[in-house]
This record gives sequence, C-alpha cells and structure tokens, in this order.
Amino acid sequence: MPAEPSPTLAERAERLAAEAADFAGVPRAAIRLIRSPYRICPLGAHVDHQLGRVTGMAIDRSILLAFAPTADRTVRLKSHEFDGLVEFALGEAADTSRSSWGCYAAGAVGALARTNGVKLTRGIAGVVEGGLPIGGLSSSAAVSVAYLLALETANDLTVNPVVNIRLEQYIENVHIGLNNGILDQSAILLSRRGKLLVLDCQTEQWELVERSPEAADFGIVVAYSGVSSALAATGYNTRVKECRAAAGALLDLAGIPDDGAAVLRDVPFEVYEAFVADLPPELGKRARHFFTENVRVLQGRRVWAQGDLVRFGELITESGRSSIENYECGSPELITLYDVLCAAEGVYGARFSGGGFRGSCVGLYRPGAEEAIRAAVDRAFPSAHPHLADRYELHFCTSDDGAAALSLNAT
Repeated sequence: MPAEPSPTLAERAERLAAEAADFAGVPRAAIRLIRSPYRICPLGAHVDHQLGRVTGMAIDRSILLAFAPTADRTVRLKSHEFDGLVEFALGEAADTSRSSWGCYAAGAVGALARTNGVKLTRGIAGVVEGGLPIGGLSSSAAVSVAYLLALETANDLTVNPVVNIRLEQYIENVHIGLNNGILDQSAILLSRRGKLLVLDCQTEQWELVERSPEAADFGIVVAYSGVSSALAATGYNTRVKECRAAAGALLDLAGIPDDGAAVLRDVPFEVYEAFVADLPPELGKRARHFFTENVRVLQGRRVWAQGDLVRFGELITESGRSSIENYECGSPELITLYDVLCAAEGVYGARFSGGGFRGSCVGLYRPGAEEAIRAAVDRAFPSAHPHLADRYELHFCTSDDGAAALSLNAT
C-alpha cells in the first residue's frame, strides 16, 4: 500500500508551531521545537538488555514536539496520534496513569526530578506529532527524549546526552515497566547522518563509524506491517527473563558464582561454547542468539568501515534469521515482510525492527530500487495477510542526525 507523500520537516514544523501557539495561547514567536528521530538497529538485535554490543542509526523521520514553557508548573499536551488531552502539575507527575499516552511525559518529569541539582520550575504546553506509524522504530524512546529535551529547554537546563540516555532508560524501566537497555535512546541522541553508531552496552563506550569514501550510497526501507501494540504487553519482558535464566544456568554449569542478577554478557564465551548444549532448548536458543549476534556486530563494524554494504547486508539478514529461529520472535506478518524484503531486488539485507513482536521490518537498499521493492511487497503482503491490506505501509528513508532543539526559522 503506497504511503502518502511525506511533508518536509519545514512544512511539519510550520503547521505544528501554529497549532501549538493556539493550543498554548501564546504568540507563534514563543513556540519552541524539538525534533526526536526514529531509529533503526542494523545489527545488535535483542542484546542491549543483556549488555551486548549493538549498532544504531537515526532516520530522517521524527517525532516533533512544538511547545511553550508554562509559568504555572503544569504540563498540558495534545497528540496527533492519540485521543484526549494530558494535563498534570509537575508535582503530580507520579500520579499520572501509566495507561495514558501522557505517561512518557510524566516519566520525563519524574526522571528529571530525581537528578541532582535539577529543579523544574516551568512545565510545557504543546502538541506532539509522529512522522511514521508506531511500531518497531522506538517511538516510545523518541517521544520520551522529546519530552526530556523540551522540559530541559523550558527550564534553561543543559544536560549531557549521556545523562539523557540514563534519564530515558529510567522512564521506560521504572515508570513504564519495560526492561529494555540503552540502545534506543543512544541511537536517538548520538547518531550522525551517514555514520554507524556502535555501542558497547556493558562499558557504555560508543563510536560513530565512518564508511570508506568509495562506499556506495544506501537508503533505508521501513515496511510497516499494520500490527501495533504496546511493547510492554508483548513477549518482550518474557524474552528478557529467559536470557537472564540462560545466563544463570550457564554460570551454574561452569561452577561460577552467580548473584542472581547475571546477564549473558557476564558469561565468558568459552563457558557458552562448553555448556550451551546442556541448556534447556529454549534457553540454549536465547544464548545462541546473543553470542552469535555479538560476533555479527563486530564483523559489521569492520565491513561498514570498509564500505562493504553487500556483506553488511548479509549480516543484517543473518541477524533477522537468528531473531526468528533462536530468539523466537516475530509475528507471521513480520516474517512475511522479512522474507519479501530479503528477496527483493536492490535490498542489501533486512530484519525486524524493535522488539520484533509487532511493528516494522527495516532494510538497507540500493537507491534506485524503490519501485522494485514496492512491487515485491505489494505483490506478496496483501495476499498473505488480507486483513492488513489497507494498513501496511512502505517508507523510504535516509540516515539523519540525533535529537535536538530546532530553530523554527532554520527548518
């Protein structure tokens, strides 16, 4: 199903600024703007919560938040994606319902309130809008980052991106109840156009890897399945528990003390090799995905720097296959999209995006192959899943910079 032509960032910003000025009851000149991009993870699927190595990249589709500071210490928000208004006082953020779409804004207030030296004196009144369907591109992390940056801007705070990574993790881990790692918010905050973010979730060291100047260009295809649900309500947390159980079992088999909080990164590779066959089948699969995925990240970093997009794409596809066979995630709709994209002309490689239980598949492709890719998806997906024939979407994107406050005159 073809997506409607996307408005430019400047068009979105202008329209949203006018709407936010009316909503907040302030002149347009008082409106400020946050752009928080969606992200993809080419390699490093499902390993950040086990402190593995991951890669990330922001894309040129984003959540926009147009807002004005409020002097009465209230947060008032309107969304283009969700019904109803959200309103709460800064001191009442903890009481905001976690089933409300405003829970991410409330979590941002709570995270900042816990930060040493930070005192929030102003809230925000604004309008938030997403630029892509929700599902698999870390929309929750993107909107959380947008709220953090807006509150920081409104209160004249300068916060290091590394600190904001931790603040966003607090929002999702503590306030929302999703046991994820630091991949999503790191990619959203640290990415730079055309570069590959490589992050070690254990040491928290990261680098932005350039491609060889001779490397071919690439685009990013996002195939939205039409399946959407809150990630905390899927099998995501179950897989996290299974990975931790695999870590504890491997250490126990090797006679290594375990304090009960071990993750798979705590397991030496030689212990994995020696004892993975002794694990219960499902735990063995989770461990196998973690250790092979870490190898793919290291290989991917090397071939990316060499400009070898063909091999990089093969690694992405291998990651996707391991997600299906070893991590055992993926709905029938996502598996169809994965199979179609991997076989489509011009696609270097593809895999599920996000937690892998709903949402989107993403792939890297050769520019100029857009129509062939669209034809392949349009030919296969509606016939395989007719109940989603009017809901799936295909978007062609590029990489982009990380989240930032923008000048309305510079968009």
